[in-house]
This record gives sequence, C-alpha cells and structure tokens, in this order.
Amino acid sequence: MIKPYKLISPYIVKHLLSLGLFLLMTCYSLAQNIAINPTPQTIVITGYTNTPTQFKLQPKNVDKATQHLLSTFFNETNTSNNGIAVSVGDIHAKFDKKLLKKVPQHPEGYYINSSSDNITIIGRDARGTYYGVQTLLALLASDQFPQGDIVDYPNVSARGVVEGFYGTPWSFEHRMRQLDFYGQNKLNTYIYGPKNDPYHSSPNWREPYPDAEAAQLKKLIDRAESNHLDFVWAIHPGQDIQWNNDDRAALLHKFELMYDLGIRSYAVFFDDISGEGTNPSQQAGLLNYLNTAFVKVKKDVKPLIMCPTEYNKSWSKPDGGYLETLGKELDPSIRIMWTGNRVVSDIDHETMAWINAKIQRKAFVWWNFPVSDYVRNHLLMGPTYGNGTDIANDVSGFVSNPMEHAEASKIAIYGVADYTWNMAAYQPENNRLRALQTIMPESYKALEIFTDHNSDLGPNGHQYRRVESVAFAPKAEAFLKDLESGQNIKNLEAIQAEFQAMVEASYILLSSTDNPILLDEIRPWVKQFQLLGQSGLVMLNMHAALQAKQTDAFERSYHAFKAIKTQMYQLDHTENQNPYQPGVKTATLVVAPLIEKGFAHFTNIYNQTFNKHLKVDVNYNPHQLFTTIAQLQNQQISLRDRTLTLNPPLEIIPLAPQAYFGFEVQEGTHIKKMTCKLSPTTVYKDLKLEVSNDGTHWTTVATEPKYDVLQATVNQTTKFIRIINTTSETLEVKMELFKVEVR
Repeated sequence: MIKPYKLISPYIVKHLLSLGLFLLMTCYSLAQNIAINPTPQTIVITGYTNTPTQFKLQPKNVDKATQHLLSTFFNETNTSNNGIAVSVGDIHAKFDKKLLKKVPQHPEGYYINSSSDNITIIGRDARGTYYGVQTLLALLASDQFPQGDIVDYPNVSARGVVEGFYGTPWSFEHRMRQLDFYGQNKLNTYIYGPKNDPYHSSPNWREPYPDAEAAQLKKLIDRAESNHLDFVWAIHPGQDIQWNNDDRAALLHKFELMYDLGIRSYAVFFDDISGEGTNPSQQAGLLNYLNTAFVKVKKDVKPLIMCPTEYNKSWSKPDGGYLETLGKELDPSIRIMWTGNRVVSDIDHETMAWINAKIQRKAFVWWNFPVSDYVRNHLLMGPTYGNGTDIANDVSGFVSNPMEHAEASKIAIYGVADYTWNMAAYQPENNRLRALQTIMPESYKALEIFTDHNSDLGPNGHQYRRVESVAFAPKAEAFLKDLESGQNIKNLEAIQAEFQAMVEASYILLSSTDNPILLDEIRPWVKQFQLLGQSGLVMLNMHAALQAKQTDAFERSYHAFKAIKTQMYQLDHTENQNPYQPGVKTATLVVAPLIEKGFAHFTNIYNQTFNKHLKVDVNYNPHQLFTTIAQLQNQQISLRDRTLTLNPPLEIIPLAPQAYFGFEVQEGTHIKKMTCKLSPTTVYKDLKLEVSNDGTHWTTVATEPKYDVLQATVNQTTKFIRIINTTSETLEVKMELFKVEVR
C-alpha cells in the first residue's frame, strides 16, 4: 500500500495552539512568498516595508565563510554611509544586551532583528551567524521586507546528504553545485562515500589518492568549508580488511593523508560486505583505536561515524548480538548509522526507540530517499514525506541518500533541509512547490506537472512506494469506472486537459534555458512523458471516433497510437541503458495504466462492433520468479528482447544450503541459454544449474565458468530453471546478473 503524506500532523496542531495560529501562519506565508528554506522556528512580524537597496554593512567577529557570503550580495554598488545599518556577528561581538538575550540557546541558532533603520544578525556561534546571513539574503530577494524578530535554530544537529548510491557517481561539477546548495539551505553535513571510488573502498582504500584526484578533493573540501559544511570523508575497508596491525596502520595513515587535505570529519562504512569484515567486535575495536589514536589526538576532528553491516532491522539477527555488541563495545562518542526497519523505509519514533536501545545511543539516520539505484528506469521527484515529525530528539543525525541525478535530487534534498531544521512546521507539498520555484524559477509550473507524475518507483524488491499523480488519480479512477461499467464517460474534458498539460509541459521543459543542467539529466524522461501524453490524447480520439462510428478515424488514431508506442519503445531501448534497470519509465502508477486500459477497451469494443481484428498489445510477462531466498522474493523480473532477467539486488545475498533462485516460465517456453554473474566467483563450484517440468524432478545442466561469468547452454523446453546451493554451508554472494534467453 502506498503511504500518503500528512499535511498537518497532531504534533503540528499542538504547536499551533502553543505558538499561536497567527504567528505560525505568518511564518508559512513568509516562507511561501520569499522562498526561504528551511522554515524558521519563530517569526514575529510587526510590519513590512519596501526592501532596502542601500546598506551600511557592519560585520563584527565573522569568520571567512560568512565574509565570503556577505560579499556575494553587499558590494560597492549597494553599500554607503547613508544606507540601512546591517550589523552581523556572533554572541562574542559587541551587541545590545537586550538583543543578546534573544539569541536562542541552541548550537547553530541565530537571531535577526529588523526595523526601518537597522538590521541585526547575531549567531549563537559562527555557523549560526552564517545561517542568519543566509536568511537575510532570502528576505532581501523579496519586494517587501519584513520588520520584526526571527528566532531560529535547527532541530537536528547533523543534517545533510550521504553520497552513497550505486551507479554513476556525481561529477566534480555536480558536487560543487551540491555543496553550494547545501549551504544555501542550512544543511551542515556532506558524507562522501561513492561506491565507485576505488580509493574509498576495496581494493585501493589503503592507497593514497593520485595527485589529480587529491587536487579535486581539496577543492571540494574547501568549497564545503566556505558553505559551513562538514565534509565527512568515508572509507569502506570491510570487504578485504585484515584484522591486524598492518591494516590498522594503513587505515591510520590514510586518515592522516586525508587530514592533510583538510578533512576534519570521518566515517567508516561496513555496509554490503561479507566474510571476516562483518565481525562486530573487530569493527568496534578498530573504530575505538581510530578514536583514541587519531580523533582525540587531533583535537579538531569531529566524532566518528560508522555504518554497520546490519544497518536495518530486517537484517538484524535476533540471536546474533551484532548490534548489541556495537552498543556495548563501541566508544559512546561514535555515531552509528541506521536506515530503518528495512533497507529503504521511512523513520518514526518506534523505529528509533528500537535501534537506540540496541546500540545504547541515538542512531544516525541514513534515509534511502530519493536514491533510485534499485529502480534506475524511474525518477523520484515527488515531495519529501513519510518520516515522523516527533523524532528530533531520537536521532544524532539525518542524511538523505540521493539519486545519481544530482540536480533532480535537489527537490528531495530541499525538503530534507526543511524537515530536519523545523519538523513541527514541515509541510511536504508546500515545500515541494518552493523547491520547484528555486530549482527552475521560470519554468517551475511545467516542472510541477512533470514531477506530479514522476515520483513513484514502480514495483521493486524493497517494496517502497510513493504517491504519484495525486490530484489526477481520482479522475482516472472515475474514468475507468465509467469505462468498465459501459456508462458514458463523464469527465472526458478533465482527462483530456491532463494529457494536454503533459504534452505542453514537456515542450516547455525541452526548450527551457532555465536550468540546462537539470534538463540534461531528465531529458529522456521528459521526452517519454511527452509521448505518453500524446498517446493519451490519441486514445481519447479513438473513443470519439468509436462514439461517432467513424471507422476510418478510429483506425487512423489506432495506428497513430501504435506508432507512438513504437517511439516510446525505441526511447526505452536507447536511453539510460544501465545494466540493472535499463530504460525510461514515466508516470507508471496512474497515467500509463489508464492509457493502456483505455486503448485496450476501445480496441476490443471496435473489434466486436465492426467485426475487426486489430491487435491489442499489453505489457505482458507470463513468467515468474522462482526462489526460496527471502531477500529475493520481492525482486522484479523483466522480459526484454526475449531475455528474461532478474533485477539484481545491490546488497549481499545469503544462500543457505539447498537455497535456490530461478524462474518459473510459461508452459512450452524454450530456454536457449543461461548467464549468471556472482561474486566471489569461487562460489561457482558450489552451485548447480537444474531444470524441471514439474518442480519436483530435476535434471542437472552442465555449466561453464568463463572469465567471471557462469554460463550454460540449456537448449530445451522446460517449466522451471534454477541455480541451487549444493553445499552444507551458507554462501554469501553479490549478484550482478542472472538471465535466460527464451523463445
């Protein structure tokens, strides 16, 4: 079931009563009109004035990052002795004692007081001062400038992004843009952990970065510092680490090298590994060693962060004691990451209470959204929602794992910034609309139409879904209800208007110069979206022709529909051809099924009415997954160009003795060839390929390892095909490919 987001929770209602409806609604109105993000905790507005254009800047004890931020706005053209006084500094600078008392007692908090003569920004600390200036710059972007007080601070201490997805890593240019975006939205944490960086993970984590890569990292670190961001460099040594002094020394040396580049925050990842590296006592011992020999020695290094091997509840072994061992043996200052009840899940108070009791500290949330590395043919560009608004005191940090599409991920990250700063006031849909205006200021209405229909993931192994086509869904349901009952369709105009809007929005986006970097990422999906909208309009033309009994018009529209579907097929087979979930899927939850059902219905009626035999093609896969492995049972399979493929999970899979995975194919299917790629390849000798016509009696098919792939020529008609673990031991494998060629 798709979990709907709540616009107003009981927790928010409680705060409305305690703060006063007027002040809070003023805050919301301000945020909506001025694109201020995240939503401030408290705003008291006494009036508005025309936004000043001349200023007398008076910085007091501000750091380098805040000086740079001030310089991006205040310059020789808008500063003079006759301008409105702008005083900026932290609590250690000289300010009126009455104003100092209003500065919130929260790290990273700030206070702004504005009148017709003065604007004062006082930060609780250097970062708070920086955030106060960010808010001021947002206010100065409006025609109307508010007078009054803003008292503001974050709910969560560590807020940001972990670049921890599988797939194409972000480019250097994308990372630089991301770091600026985080600073603008008061995020303070960027965890650098790309899976494809060989010097972050095996086999080269022991090696120094080559000069060119080190130079780029240095630029990123400096850019993070200028945005008051903690650049957390993560290392992922668990797959081949040896629990000995040599590897301890290698790890410490790598930390020293990164320290010399400017790193002051570190993480150690033990996720998605198998073997000896998963030992919790050894992990705790290593981290404690780094904490003692490095963190405490350096003085200016922040507490370590670790990602455990059992990083979600569904993987935690009840009798294994892994999490309890970490909780007991790991130094209390070291933060432990957690994805929730599953690999991909939303976080609530109950979730946090369970894990915090196990690890004896507040978990650091790694939220796997909007990451799409397990559904790479989809875009996740809907609102950020689903997490509890009462967990601020349960977490030590909260970071989002994004898509490989950096610019498109900004919609969700914008929401994470707002949510983690001010949970009680967070409104998902309101935030999304502000995000769209921020990311694409001129064409945001077209982007809104596109993102309305591009937020769900489709069926997937993690069973995580999102709402999609929210406003259109009831109209689609009513349309189909009338269709299936044989009644006149009462909302044809509304359905047609939506398809027309899809087409027009696509044209606007494809020709927009508003954000060319975003368009480069999403262009294949926008093209597919345009074709889908056109197919919807043609499907409605089929209905009109059928009603008018115009056979020529119907068949013209029918063939036009088929031609559009051919274009969509070609796009799906040429764009985004990754090896896991290739292709381009759009509006798959509501719009695409509606169009396909309408086309099939009208074609069937036409055939029956006029004794015709037009083909009704549907997306049909008669084959099924066949496995005893719980971790695979919700994985999707795809039939593409006569090749049946299991979409491989990204995590380690345990193959218990006699456990198997394979396919149950349609009766009479001829299987030509099987190809499987697992790591480590040493498991191939322990696996057997079998076929059966009844699922009971099995025949072995000879396999041949070739390079790192296991292959077999099957060349027979069968009902079941499977790979089975023939040993008495549980094998831990990473699956990269499993497919059979059928006809």
